Amino acid sequence: MNNDFTFTIKSTRLDENYHPADNTRITTNFANLARGEYRRQNLRNALDMINERFNDLATWDNTAGDRYSVELEIISAEIHVDDSNEPIPSIEVLKTYIVDHKTNQRIEGIVGNNFSSYVRDYDFSVRLLDHNKDKPSFSVPDDFGILHGNIFKSFVNSDAYKNNFTKAPVICLSVSDSKVYHRTENEHPILGFEYEPNESSLTEQYFQKMGLQVRYFMPKNSVAPFAFFFFGDLLNDYTNLELISTISTMETFQKIYRPEIYFANETAGERYQPNLKNGEHSVTNIIYDREERTQLAIKQGKFAEEIFIKPYQSVLEQWSAQYA
Repeated sequence: MNNDFTFTIKSTRLDENYHPADNTRITTNFANLARGEYRRQNLRNALDMINERFNDLATWDNTAGDRYSVELEIISAEIHVDDSNEPIPSIEVLKTYIVDHKTNQRIEGIVGNNFSSYVRDYDFSVRLLDHNKDKPSFSVPDDFGILHGNIFKSFVNSDAYKNNFTKAPVICLSVSDSKVYHRTENEHPILGFEYEPNESSLTEQYFQKMGLQVRYFMPKNSVAPFAFFFFGDLLNDYTNLELISTISTMETFQKIYRPEIYFANETAGERYQPNLKNGEHSVTNIIYDREERTQLAIKQGKFAEEIFIKPYQSVLEQWSAQYA
């Protein structure tokens, strides 16, 4: 067996003409928006929200508030276990590009942003449920997230990643409604005030196995902090425009998917606990089926189990032990 898997990277433009490919994870935020009779309107409205938020944050030399726009690409990574089989869909993220209409430059943004993974679906929607079936209290398997973490680190260290991207990924997720966050005195000019959670979440621990650190910030004119997962130094490894591209993109998706938190009428204070039952919030004019998304996550987790986890179980166990 080879010491490492190999990866193939494909990119698809995310614009109002986007149609999800047959092998795309349809639970992904942008893929869910791009289905049904309102698909084009959904995508156009989401992209308009991203551009408006970008210019709201990039105010310098931008008097009219229309200097920049954001272009998005869906980055799909397929994993090759061996040469004799078809590659298996694995990870999907977003890549941002910033168009400066004043200088006519197209500037590379951040890769990551949204994060989707078939094995993650399997871990959370199949394995974790099976592990806790008929048990009196919730627990997590001892090796939970290790295989997925090693696959992700292998991807980021792969030739395919390095040949396509110049910087490490940054993933931006919503905060956990089971945690309490306290605002610190640390304020970044773009990311805003930093928050600290009262305890670590299962998602944090899962992403730590992927090699990622996490910090929580609430940008200017946002109403709740975001979780930023990263390698290295989040505050110094990326430019202001790169950070703004991630904030504007992911705040838009979170307003659509988590309006109770990110479109709330009240802004997070010094002590903040997210509330997914918060009735005091606005909504976007974008159609999004959250219930369907939950059901599809289970289907896709089972799909990963059938085409990847079960057929390659011994290979995966051996590979992951070697990789660690």
